[in-house]
Amino acid sequence: VYFPVAGNKAEPPEGNDDRSPEHLHGAETVLLVEDNEQVRKTARAILKRHGYMVLVAESGATALKMLDRHRGPVHLLLTDVVMPDMDGKELYERITDRLPDVKVLYMSGYTDNVIAHRGVMEEGISFIQKPFSVKALAASVREVLNGKN
Repeated sequence: VYFPVAGNKAEPPEGNDDRSPEHLHGAETVLLVEDNEQVRKTARAILKRHGYMVLVAESGATALKMLDRHRGPVHLLLTDVVMPDMDGKELYERITDRLPDVKVLYMSGYTDNVIAHRGVMEEGISFIQKPFSVKALAASVREVLNGKN
């Protein structure tokens, strides 16, 4: 089979760019709280690749203990909604007692019904559905930090 030589280089379809645009990068500190080890490792790698300082905890209790020892700002709490010891909303409420300016991005693999029951599907709440893509997580984090959500 012979194909004619193309004179112009084909452009990839919009939205299929795997490169990480600079506007999705940051230098802020993110507290990542996730009970699933694989999701935790993946999210940490994505955030670090985008320039963020990442504090990682596997539970709400661990996150609170980590905050007791951490010196410096925490700009964003990226937390799972459903966790064994305390849910993400309770964790956020407890953290805002210490850090009133911290922003939050909730994540979950559960259905909307479960999430709504946890009080996270309210207007103005930032949420990302698991599983998420690299670009989706980076964009969501940047939007929340920029105050667009």
